[in-house]
Amino acid sequence: MASLLEKTQTLIKANLHDMVDQALQANSSAVLKQYIRDAEKNLDELEDATATVGGEVKSLERKYKEYKKKGDQLDRNIDMLLMQGKTDLARAAQDELNVTRRLQEQYHEQWVRQQREYEALLSARLKLEARLRTIRQEQKELEALLRLAESKEKTVKAIKSLDDLEGIGDADIARMGDSIRARLDKASAYSEMYADRLDNQMDDALGKAELDIQLEERKRRLGLADAPSYGSAADEDEAEAESG
Repeated sequence: MASLLEKTQTLIKANLHDMVDQALQANSSAVLKQYIRDAEKNLDELEDATATVGGEVKSLERKYKEYKKKGDQLDRNIDMLLMQGKTDLARAAQDELNVTRRLQEQYHEQWVRQQREYEALLSARLKLEARLRTIRQEQKELEALLRLAESKEKTVKAIKSLDDLEGIGDADIARMGDSIRARLDKASAYSEMYADRLDNQMDDALGKAELDIQLEERKRRLGLADAPSYGSAADEDEAEAESG
């Protein structure tokens, strides 16, 4: 019984703040869960022990009252026997009364002692039940706190990852921009080159046409041609083909 009471007192006196600190450091409510399992086990044993002691208290009380009642009756009988002059019977009754009173006292002492133990067990049980309610509430709050901490840690980790990628991402985007601009510059250079070439071709073509006009005018003056022709060389080729 003493061992059970010691276990109960150990659970009752357990430092709640230390347990919460340990749980937070370990990032787990296992410390409180183990405490609750131990407390529940000891509470079951304590309730059983309390019921046992409570039954013994009732038995001792009943025995004490029985012997007290018997002793009171013997005491009255002795007075009556003496009044009747029955000394031998009174002597025997007195001897029985002495034994009865001794047993009555013994049962009374045991009853009082067991009653104190019973009350101590009842008190310990009430304290342990109250302690369990507090610990269960602390466990719920702690688990909610741990979930919040895990969420915050994930958020911080995500932000840190973004911070780590910030420079790399900017560099990649900048490199892509440079590549695109380089392609645009190259395309612009080709476009300008082709435009220049086209201009040259047009200039060449226009120059040739001007020369042809001048020659046709000269032929007309010389009477070598019937009328001036301002068509292109391609048109002349086509006319020659038709005439042929």
